[in-house]
Order: sequence, then C-alpha cells, then structure tokens
Amino acid sequence: MNDIKDQFLLRPDITFLNFGSFGACPKPIFADYQRWQMILEQEPVQFIIRDGYDHLEQSVLSLANYVHCDHEDIVFVTNPTYAVNLVVKSLSFSPGDEILTTDLEYGACDRTWEYYCEKTGAKYIKQPISLPITDKETIVKEFFAGYSERTKLVFISQITSATALILPVKEICIEAKKRGLLVFIDGAHVPGHIELNIKELDPDFYTGACHKWMMAPKGCSFLYCKKEWQEKLDPLIISWGYKAAFPSKSKFFDYHQFNGTRDFSAFLTIPACIEFMEEFNWKERTKICKQKVLEYTTILSKELNAVPLAPISTDFYGQISATRIKTQKPLELQRMLFTDYNIEIPITQKGDEIFIRFSYQAFNTDNDMEHLINSLRAIRKNTLLID
Repeated sequence: MNDIKDQFLLRPDITFLNFGSFGACPKPIFADYQRWQMILEQEPVQFIIRDGYDHLEQSVLSLANYVHCDHEDIVFVTNPTYAVNLVVKSLSFSPGDEILTTDLEYGACDRTWEYYCEKTGAKYIKQPISLPITDKETIVKEFFAGYSERTKLVFISQITSATALILPVKEICIEAKKRGLLVFIDGAHVPGHIELNIKELDPDFYTGACHKWMMAPKGCSFLYCKKEWQEKLDPLIISWGYKAAFPSKSKFFDYHQFNGTRDFSAFLTIPACIEFMEEFNWKERTKICKQKVLEYTTILSKELNAVPLAPISTDFYGQISATRIKTQKPLELQRMLFTDYNIEIPITQKGDEIFIRFSYQAFNTDNDMEHLINSLRAIRKNTLLID
C-alpha cells in the first residue's frame, strides 16, 4: 500500500503512526483547499457575502450524504470540542441533574462538561468501564449502572481517544431512548474511519472531525442536531446570522454558520475528500489497515507483556489501537521515540494507566511497525524508561 504515500505531504524521514490526533491532508485535498483560498483572496466580498452560502450548502450536502443524515441537520464547526461547548452551553440543567458518561472520554470534553456542571450545579457522572473489555453487553450493563432518576443526558465517544476502542453506541442509544434520555455522541475519530450512519444511530446530537480520518484540512468538523433541538441551540458567537437580512432556509444554519469574518475554505474541501477516497479505493485500503491493526495489537501486546484492551476484533478496533506500557516517564518516552528514532506516536493516559497508541493508515507498512517494535526493544535495553 506504500504507493499511496506519495499522495501525502508528510515528512519522509518520520515514521508517522499518529494519524489519530490530527490526521494528515493528501496533496489533492490540500490543493483544493488552496484553490478555495485563492478564490477568496481574489475577490473576498464575492466569496464571503455573495457566494458563501452556496459554497457551504454544496459542501454540507456532500457531507450529509456521506454520514447519512438530513443536510438541514448539520453545520460546520472548527472541531468537536467547539460543538460540545455549543450544545452544553445551550442546554438547561438544574442542580442535581446528571450527565452520564464514561471514564474513557476525551479530556477537553470532560473539562467542558465539568465547567458547565459547576456553573449549573449539575453532576457529570464518569461511569467506570472495566478494562479489558469482554463484550458489548457488559459495556452497556456497566455503563447504565451509573444511571439514576436524575440522569438527563448520555454523552459518549463512539471511538475513545486514549484507549482507541470502539464502543457500542448503537446499543447505548437504544437503551438511553428507552429511558427517555437525550444522547450526545462524540464521534471525533469516526468519519472516514468506520462506517457512520447517523440516521440509524438516532442520537439527538453528534459531532465528528473531518480533519482526522476524512483527511480534510485542519479546522473542519461538524455538528449534527435533531430538528426539535435546533431552536434551543444558541450560537457561541452572535453575528450576522442572527435575524439575518437574507436568511437561508434554516435558522440553524444561519445562526451557527455565519458568525463573523473567517476563512471557511477547509469546510469546502469535503467533496474533494470524498472524491479522493473514492478514487483511491479507500474502503478496500482501510479494510487491510484494520486487519493490520488486529495483527500488530497482538504482537505489541506480547512484546510489552500486556493484555489487549478488548477482544482482537473489528468490533472494538478500527485503524488505531492502544496497548498498556509500563513507564514512569511517558513524556520522556514519547520524546525519545521522536527525537532518537523518528517515530511520531502518542503516549496516552487513563487514570494511572499509560498506553502507547498507534495508527495504521493506508501509507503505513510492516516496516513502520517493525521499526516501532525494534525501537521499543532498544529503549528497554539501553534506558530505564520502560519497566
């Protein structure tokens, strides 16, 4: 699959095993991004005021078709954390109300919820999920053990950040709806990574990053909101979209898409992202990648004397995988892997547990993973960084 590597702008001297953090933009998509920026700078007024709505609408239509939802229910945002802030700030919680989540969530989202819960007196319940995971049913059972009559909303990642696990959000959505709860899914790692059908999941809110696995330029994400909640979402920035002089068909779109002067070129690359994935047969390429993740999760677990965090199956693993690693100095270990071995890979943390998390994208090879394993062996032999 290394024929695809020339399509990316990544440094050739770096073994890049961290697609999960910020993705990487292929040359054709980046060229489309620059094309939009050139059009913007050639006639800014035309681009932003006269043509902006039409450009954005076309991109929204492409994205909605890709993630399977009504285009009137999606707006672009810069990142999923922005989307979480937008929703949380708009919902009305009372003292004692509870938001049920897991102890596997992304730190920035945890901080957002904790901030607003402190403001309102609500409680953010981080329900522990046992690791290693055994099966989907156990996850659902453990999760709803944190439910109480004060629970108002479920917030959960479809793919976790630190532990890189796919959670059974469909089953959790079904159970949450039975209990009359709102559901907000953090799908930051999902679009372009695993199949996404928002209509089938049926959450009230969903956010995903397009600049990760869809390979859009940085600052391109989306928020999905069911129509019955759109009127309740206040824009984080009040601008020309409020009481718009020339309103679109959707107040939701006006309020949240037109909030001050900005370059929205990244949003407009969505059709190019989809075209790139179709041209290079991305479904087949990533299918191979997911099998490689299963293979190297097993190998890396044995190498580090660690138990895999879940059964070795595509039910729980996509193109990223985290393995426990025993180290007292995770930042120093990560720094050494980069500076001494030219490996870009994150060392993540959940509580007191440390994980090394690798991504396997279409340009990665067996040589990349062998380089990682050999480097870890050398570090263990020559330093005290790995216990």
